[in-house]
Amino acid sequence: SLASTAITCFTRGLDLRKGTEDVLCPANCPLWQFYVFGDGVYASLSSVCGAAIHSGVITNTGGVVRVQTLPGQENYPAVNANGIQSQVLSRWASSFSVTVILAGAKNTALEAVGRSVSTARPSTGKRPKKTVDKKAGNKDCKADIAFLIDGSYNIGQRRFNLQKNFVGKVALMLGIGTEGPHVGVVQASELPKIEFYLKNFTAAKEVLFAIKELGFRGGNSNTGKALKYTAQKFFSLENGARKGIPKIIVVFLDGWPSDDLEEAGIVAREFGVNVFIVSVAKPTTEELGMVQDIGFVDKAVCRNNGFFSYQMPTWFGTTKYVKPLVQKLCSHEQMLCSKTCYNSVNIAFLIDGSSSVGESNFRLVLEFVSNVAKAFDISDIGSKAAAVQFTYDQRTEFGFTDHLSKDKVLSAVRSIRYMSGGTATGDAISFTTRNVFGPVRDGPNKNFLIVLTDGQSYDDVRGPAAAAQKAGITVFSVGVAWAPLDDLKDMASEPRESHTFFTREFTGLEQMVPDIIRGICRDFLESKQ
Repeated sequence: SLASTAITCFTRGLDLRKGTEDVLCPANCPLWQFYVFGDGVYASLSSVCGAAIHSGVITNTGGVVRVQTLPGQENYPAVNANGIQSQVLSRWASSFSVTVILAGAKNTALEAVGRSVSTARPSTGKRPKKTVDKKAGNKDCKADIAFLIDGSYNIGQRRFNLQKNFVGKVALMLGIGTEGPHVGVVQASELPKIEFYLKNFTAAKEVLFAIKELGFRGGNSNTGKALKYTAQKFFSLENGARKGIPKIIVVFLDGWPSDDLEEAGIVAREFGVNVFIVSVAKPTTEELGMVQDIGFVDKAVCRNNGFFSYQMPTWFGTTKYVKPLVQKLCSHEQMLCSKTCYNSVNIAFLIDGSSSVGESNFRLVLEFVSNVAKAFDISDIGSKAAAVQFTYDQRTEFGFTDHLSKDKVLSAVRSIRYMSGGTATGDAISFTTRNVFGPVRDGPNKNFLIVLTDGQSYDDVRGPAAAAQKAGITVFSVGVAWAPLDDLKDMASEPRESHTFFTREFTGLEQMVPDIIRGICRDFLESKQ
């Protein structure tokens, strides 16, 4: 029969039993929660529906796909496609591929599902569904947007009204709704004024009305002041910002700013806000002398890569500029300044170098460290990694600021030399809290410590672990071989079950990698807005 099995967003290849199986993926899975390893051929650890969207077989509206089990392989690559960043995995025991079912077969499978649904609820007409969708908005566009409009004397009342019309058209095309984009407006003039917040309206009609009602304030165009104020104050949870959704400020500038934008741009990046600048009527050659900083656009935008700046010659005939701007604002994967678990964490690895580990198992431990580190965007403004090896003594292999790129971190991990000696895990945790996390304690990133040990500690681990947690560090304990479960649980953060890992053999470390990465991301999302 061609009927398909309905699965969830999180069903993995290894959860399916048959060699070839037709499955129905649900709609609206949260893209950022997908774990996908590889490209085209996916490690069986991967989410099936995630792989199907990544490979372009279906979109986030779901659908039926055919899953084919394949043998394992080495080096599954990381590729960003269709809004999903797949991850690297060095080896896995089995794989799968995802394909479209041929047109005839696809219909039968969907009909089988459709029939069972319609017999259960015969009254479901087509119409009610439409209104629900309108209310939900464009679910494919994930964004919380502040339009920072120019209310200065530079623009004047007449062009201010044209600006309002343009912002209204952009808001309309975005597809605002409960599950779509949310928008608010801030007016920049002498002093910034938040006109309405993200939480005030979730229907396009209401937003359009609110934009129409905006009054022109006049004054200097202190855009820098307004940008800084918006980045700091606008996107709070109580004002309607949503967790895990990109924060965007679209700055409209008629002419040039009266103040400096550079500091505001830095503040916005620190707060994880993506700044776009829409400049209209750029300063003429004569006017350039009045501009404080000719490169003001490059200093304020999220990244100076051309994507975040947008130009319109005048406020007249702007309709053709609406769609390209909306497409940019809805490009979830291009929002390089958003804080995600991948670019906003500090992860320190505390590595047991005691003599019971042995040289060849120590290599497997280092491979585990590399595979976890590989998943994160390590850079000077992104995530950071550090490593400490311990026996009775501790040795900082590298601190958070020593290597500011993923390649450098991975090569530093490879060159760690095995110490061999006793096991004083408690002391090592205290040492790491003080010396490795101390210097970054007030930084923007969330702190994680992964303790890897293969045996009983000679000293108390509970006190040092509690102190680390009190200092804002989330602790994962990973035990191998003779590591006692009580010690592992005593070290781990709450809830202990999801922060404690154990394997009999060092070869089992590799299978824990996706769960550790997922755990870090889960903790990150729960802690931050």
